[in-house]
Amino acid sequence: MRIAVFSTCKYDQEFLERYNTGHELVFFEQALSLKTIALTETFDALCLFVNDKTDSNMLTALKENGIKLILLRCAGFNNIDVAAAEELGIKILRVPAYSPEAVAEHALSMILTLNRKTHKAYNRIREGNFSLEGLMGFNLHNCKVALIGTGNIGKAFYRILKGLGCRVVAFDPYPDKALIADGLTYASLEEAVCDAEIVSLHCPLSDQSFHMINEQTLRFFKKGAMLINTSRGALVNTEEVITALKSGQLGYLGLDVYEQESALFFHDLSGEVIQDDLIARLISFPNVLITSHQGFFTREAMQQIAEITFSNADAFASGEPLVNEIKP
Repeated sequence: MRIAVFSTCKYDQEFLERYNTGHELVFFEQALSLKTIALTETFDALCLFVNDKTDSNMLTALKENGIKLILLRCAGFNNIDVAAAEELGIKILRVPAYSPEAVAEHALSMILTLNRKTHKAYNRIREGNFSLEGLMGFNLHNCKVALIGTGNIGKAFYRILKGLGCRVVAFDPYPDKALIADGLTYASLEEAVCDAEIVSLHCPLSDQSFHMINEQTLRFFKKGAMLINTSRGALVNTEEVITALKSGQLGYLGLDVYEQESALFFHDLSGEVIQDDLIARLISFPNVLITSHQGFFTREAMQQIAEITFSNADAFASGEPLVNEIKP
């Protein structure tokens, strides 16, 4: 098949070319949008990433351009109008799981950095400042962690937390029986976050989970608690989190995702003035750590993404069962 790959970085091209199973690939650095939709002509399929927005109008135009298949090189699909795609006969295939340990380990790295302030210590030492003032953290052993979401990444993170000796309480509308048998306690969202030193989000974005962390839920947080989000930016109401940071209700914030990340993440904007006032405000806080959707970014994950993406493409081309198809 002839596949147009959007939102391409050098590492995307490297891994997709390495594990290509014989398809014709054309790479575009631009994200898919109404401005770039003309680029999709003459292709059979598209390969998209998390910030390529595809609503019903876009899908209708893609159908007119002859697109039959959209390959998502990610697990999340909140950027796709799946119902509209189904109606138009465009198949949507995703990579449902790729190295969940990668994201779980990144969440841990954010916790350790915020807690033990190693980023600040690094800069101090380089300037000849060997003082420990302001660098005190807390033991993760025996601290309560609220695990919000126990899918593949949540499970991987639970195993890490258990190894560290944390007391883990989870919230998930669909409790995992195997984790319960392993000793994990499930509770309501309010009960899970209450008295937790750390709250870590590992759930998909849906109508139900949109802005699940907001002014109301933040009131249940232990004063000075840490919030980590390595899932989807819109799980968090950014403005209300900033208010909680200013009041001290929230003591630390680690974000690998951001509600308005599509205009920022994966781009070098170091020579420009950032126009997003919310992220500029977040960056100004000394107790906030932001990484630009880096959690998935390991060699193992990139290999799995490429291999499963081409497995999906091959299944579609040969008429085999589409095991990773997304249905409404």
